[in-house]
Amino acid sequence: MIQAKTLGELKRSDYRVRSVKDELRANLIEKLRDGERIFPGIVGYDETVVPQIVNAILARHNLILLGLRGQAKSRIIRQLTNLLDEEIPIIAGSEINDDPFHPISAYGRQVVEQLHDETPIAWVGRDSRFVEKLATPDVTIADIIGDVDPIKAAKGGHLLSDELTIHYGLLPRANRGIFAINELPDLAGKIQVGLFNIMQEGDVQIKGYPVRLPLDVLLVFSANPEDYTARGKIITPLKDRIGAEVTTHYPADLQLGVEITRQEAWLKREGIAGTLRVPDFIRELVEQIAFEARDDSRVDKRSGVSQRLPITVMESVVSNAERRALLTGETDVVPRISDIYAAVPSMTGKLELEYEGEQIGATKIAKDLIKRAAGEIFEGYFVGIDFTRTVRWFDEGHTLRLADTASAAECVTLLEAVPELVDTVTIPFDFKRTDDAQLVSACEFVLEGLYAQNKISRNEEGGYTAATKAKKDRRGMIYDDLTETGRYS
Repeated sequence: MIQAKTLGELKRSDYRVRSVKDELRANLIEKLRDGERIFPGIVGYDETVVPQIVNAILARHNLILLGLRGQAKSRIIRQLTNLLDEEIPIIAGSEINDDPFHPISAYGRQVVEQLHDETPIAWVGRDSRFVEKLATPDVTIADIIGDVDPIKAAKGGHLLSDELTIHYGLLPRANRGIFAINELPDLAGKIQVGLFNIMQEGDVQIKGYPVRLPLDVLLVFSANPEDYTARGKIITPLKDRIGAEVTTHYPADLQLGVEITRQEAWLKREGIAGTLRVPDFIRELVEQIAFEARDDSRVDKRSGVSQRLPITVMESVVSNAERRALLTGETDVVPRISDIYAAVPSMTGKLELEYEGEQIGATKIAKDLIKRAAGEIFEGYFVGIDFTRTVRWFDEGHTLRLADTASAAECVTLLEAVPELVDTVTIPFDFKRTDDAQLVSACEFVLEGLYAQNKISRNEEGGYTAATKAKKDRRGMIYDDLTETGRYS
């Protein structure tokens, strides 16, 4: 299709202007009929969040996504642009995407009055019709709505009250598009007043001068539920004008989390030392760490535990395994439990701790989460399998340390000295006994599982030893765990 270059050509092309909400609705309906995925790459929301967003768009509602950090709120908001037309016509030179047939700015009206059908037309792509702003306490009305520009007034010989002197803010520049504000409760009250005036009445006062701006825009917000509902940071009239509140959530089950991390983690690396193979139990264990953290009373529930935690941990785990392969000259890169411990720095910054947790320290809590996660995953793989002889070997005073820089061949030599371990570990897994890299990873997983069950101990250097007698009875086990994490010492 040949794009019109003037208003006259646009009229002759029978182009029909739609409001942005009608446009989104029509394109959404088409995608639904064609069976297209509405939000590609968003996993775990098909039965919960996505239907609610679809309903809001079909109803032509402004909406807010309520959820903790790392729940894909920003990604969903940005993907709404895929529901816009590829391009729309505007009056060339308009700062606020003026509709050629119904301009709302003083500039747009003057151009059409002077040039009529010769009014020049420009075409704007969908990405240019999306404006996003992170709300912070220092955001002003000038940032969002606009302000008087004295330079414009001086150059044009206008009075300051003339609409032509306005320097438009972000919201007017999103006209005929999508305007998104992240962390809405952080906006000052007077900015929120300006927003709901625009939403409801289409007018605003700039430096005391009333200006009519009947904007055509879809407003989308995001917020933490704690800030939005409990602390009174949202003014009631604005909240009343938001059509739909959609609550996001973390993955409902482990496999969904694994799928998200598999999709998002950067594991396809150029120049990696060898062939990368990540065992399923490693993927599950990394994901279980996030699940354990979300249930831990020492971690702040109001902040949540972002899905970025397992993603960055998995990237760090693979990096440590890659480093080992580079040092040992191995061609197989297979992560182990020791690589997860090496990834503790990727966890600590993502854990917002309660007072009790701060007293213990993020590093100790991260290691405790690894231990508990290993116990959960271990039970799923080795339920009913007896490692009595393995445990007895440690009780007899033997120790075993598998350094995270030791080659698979070196580790196998050490592991073969442990009764039943090497022969038993392959039972739930589909790999050959001769696959040293996988064997070492699986054996270390078993040792960590036995440690999680308090049948053996693990020291700060990563060596496995006999469990103390206190750990083997229930009362002693609880006391020992608290001592180990620093709660009692």
